[in-house]
Amino acid sequence: MQVKDLASSRELLWNLTLRELRGRYKRTALGFGWSLLNPLATMLVFTFVFRYVLKVTPPPGDPSGLDVFAVWLLCGVLVWSFFSGGSSSAMGSLLANAGLVKKVYFPRETLVFATVGSLLITHLIELGLLTVVLLIFGNMVLPWLPVLALIVVLLTAFTTGVGLVLASLNVYFRDLGHLWGILVLMWFYATPVVYPMSLVEQNASSFVLDIYQLNPMTNFVEAVRDVMYDLRMPSLGTFANLTVSAAVSMALGLWVFAKLSPRFAEEL
Repeated sequence: MQVKDLASSRELLWNLTLRELRGRYKRTALGFGWSLLNPLATMLVFTFVFRYVLKVTPPPGDPSGLDVFAVWLLCGVLVWSFFSGGSSSAMGSLLANAGLVKKVYFPRETLVFATVGSLLITHLIELGLLTVVLLIFGNMVLPWLPVLALIVVLLTAFTTGVGLVLASLNVYFRDLGHLWGILVLMWFYATPVVYPMSLVEQNASSFVLDIYQLNPMTNFVEAVRDVMYDLRMPSLGTFANLTVSAAVSMALGLWVFAKLSPRFAEEL
């Protein structure tokens, strides 16, 4: 029923997505420029701290041979920014639209999908600019864009599933927003975004390595770097992990949302 309702609400989903896009940068001088400046600023700060202060040195791209820390870092930062921004924004989507939820009937999941969808559009623009940067540095990434598109689809499904769970629970437990901020920060440093996975493999115990392998975001970050930085196909095992993570996240998200949604209007 959920999928059928969502499919019949395509026009509503599109309109809500556009509303989210317009509202995010309304009355700002730079508008959509902020979506580009934020990851660039993050990249500059992390490049200075981790490359020049802590001397983190990822291996050159294999087989691309590319050896530019800032570009390597940006590949991971964009993936993480989309996930953390999408899940956090989705968590507050029901509360932000409480009046709409209480007055009009429509598939409530649409609000979560629209929120993640608006950030997906921004993410695609950022990936487009990253592609240009990679081409400037001599990385012929164009043949790999279809593989990247598949990874982005799976990442979007994973992020949406997490967002559905968070949005549902946030209606009942308002402290979740503060807790999620702490958890997502811990998750960030437990994911090889600002340091290479090879560093973990060299220094961590087998138990810690197992935890990294179970971390879905590790696989998403590594897959994007494989495609865009290294110019190589991620392994079948990586694709299997990404697919399972996306499917489980989406299924769990829809199930939790369906269980908790009947009382949304009352709780809001």
